[in-house]
Amino acid sequence: MIEYLSQFPIVIVGFTASFLAGSATFLGALPLIFVRKISQKLQDVMMGFGAGVMLAATSFSLIIPAIEAGGNDTSAALTVVLGMMFGGLFLFLTDKYSPHEHFIKGHEGANVKNLKRIWLFIIAITLHNFPEGLAVGVGYGGGDIKNGTTLAIGIGLQNIPEGLVVAIALLSEKYSLGKALWISLLTGMVEPIGGLLGVGIVSISQPFLPWGLAFAAGAMLFVISDEIIPESHRKGFEKEATFGVMIGFVVMMFLDVTLG
Repeated sequence: MIEYLSQFPIVIVGFTASFLAGSATFLGALPLIFVRKISQKLQDVMMGFGAGVMLAATSFSLIIPAIEAGGNDTSAALTVVLGMMFGGLFLFLTDKYSPHEHFIKGHEGANVKNLKRIWLFIIAITLHNFPEGLAVGVGYGGGDIKNGTTLAIGIGLQNIPEGLVVAIALLSEKYSLGKALWISLLTGMVEPIGGLLGVGIVSISQPFLPWGLAFAAGAMLFVISDEIIPESHRKGFEKEATFGVMIGFVVMMFLDVTLG
């Protein structure tokens, strides 16, 4: 498969991979066609699984390649440190000044009473998914198709439980199944935008590669710690969610080793 993908322009490959990874949110919501109610415990385990996948992807597919791309020395480590902090700061500021809605915590951010809840959900999920698409794009932009593909698969796996949880949250707010499925798909579509941006910048200028990888790692790490894990621990199933994190981490680690 890697040889086949290498025949195409890297920008096209990165965009397509991030599009498919984003589409996994819709795939995750599809079971609701047959089963309308899923236990809170299973939701928390699945959210934990997604966090574990993202954590492993951050470690093995972003941070380590960023250090290697920078030359495996003190300067490279410093670049990664700064890039990660910039990524985390970017998500912090976006989270602070963008009106959005958490699944459980409720409204947060600026005064947006005039906005419909549906748009608050879309904004919240956009905050989650954009850095994931950016990570996939940057992974391909460096010319390492194996690493980019591993990232795309990992992000796609993470998006499956996220899409399910999003659709359940929308159904609980009395949205129709059709709207819940449509919005689940729509929220994943910010990932191709991030993917195109990441692959475009890095493919044009290789010196941006370690910075891009580190920035994406910092952004994803912020999302994991600030959003996903806390959300999975709010209904009394912390231990179950923690095992979900561990399972997601080892699954992604295995994929990284076998595919990358």
